[in-house]
Amino acid sequence: MLTSKQRAFLRGLANSMDAIFQVGHNGIGDQLIRQVDETLAVRELMKLRVLETSPVTAREAADTIANAVGADVVQVIGYRFVLYRPAKEPKIELPKVKKK
Repeated sequence: MLTSKQRAFLRGLANSMDAIFQVGHNGIGDQLIRQVDETLAVRELMKLRVLETSPVTAREAADTIANAVGADVVQVIGYRFVLYRPAKEPKIELPKVKKK
């Protein structure tokens, strides 16, 4: 679970990224899930896009894919969304969570 500070940090990193995959009129299939899983293993953070012809909204696609690959939804804006899943050896260093 990401804190709001960590989420804001990841949104900043994703701001300049281009969408790697698109959810089209066929919706979310096994091949898309597999590709997202493989990409997150390498990149940790990725942006996806939902086409207007898609049967699902960006929020539905983000939640479905995130649950399937064990990722966190960082942001959903319009037709785009950002997913994050730390790698076994993380490349992205998130801001530390302060314990009270």
